[in-house]
Amino acid sequence: MGAPAEALPQGLSLFDLSARRALVTGASQGIGLALARGLAAAGAAVVLDARDAARLDAAAEGLAAAGHEVATLPFDVTDHAAARTAVDGFEAGVGPIDILINNAGQQHRAPLETFPDDAFQRLLQVNVASVFNVAQACARHMIARGRGHIVNICSVQSALARPGIAPYTATKGAVANLTKGMATDWARHGLNCNGLAPGYFETPLNAALVADPAFSDWLARRTPAGRWGRVEELVGAAVFLSSDAASFVNGTVIYVDGGITAAL
Repeated sequence: MGAPAEALPQGLSLFDLSARRALVTGASQGIGLALARGLAAAGAAVVLDARDAARLDAAAEGLAAAGHEVATLPFDVTDHAAARTAVDGFEAGVGPIDILINNAGQQHRAPLETFPDDAFQRLLQVNVASVFNVAQACARHMIARGRGHIVNICSVQSALARPGIAPYTATKGAVANLTKGMATDWARHGLNCNGLAPGYFETPLNAALVADPAFSDWLARRTPAGRWGRVEELVGAAVFLSSDAASFVNGTVIYVDGGITAAL
């Protein structure tokens, strides 16, 4: 079971991630890298996974240069056996993974009636299967220790849809519900499993939209905050969900979206 309330630290120390280690998938750029930096600033040692080896090494070098403890663990998150082998090997050879940020994701834009089947299958593997693969690999060790934090990166599209991205919307809805399922199965073992759902942020994944003045104008009018989000604005929620401050938070999705899901 997780630590009882009376055993928890108090005040800002609730958010201290010192002596914790966090695995972040899709961590070479964008949201994943921003979250890795944020967790490291909160005291965590970070372990980075990404597909692009050069970018992954550059991200790790930048974190190390800033004085953070960092390691890389490149593996294919869509490969169930590879995820288990990588996590098991790291746990045995280096130490426990206390926090998992399941961030790896992919986008493909096309009208639904002509959406390519191969693109749909890739989205299912990268956006949904990877969350299951890595979470299960980490949870097996977390359950044995009686504690752990899993944060699955959802999306504003977990709740809303837009033209041209119906399969992406389906995958992010699946991640939100898979998160609830993780909490239902694993909370009794001391795990905290939650989702973090970004709205529209300036990231490489959204580069085409950021460069489109018409879309940016629409977004500013549609979002109560009136602007794109900055990836650093996701860090507070991620640190919270990864910390003792969230000891009784389970199966929830926190939307960090400038109010877009709250307004018509």
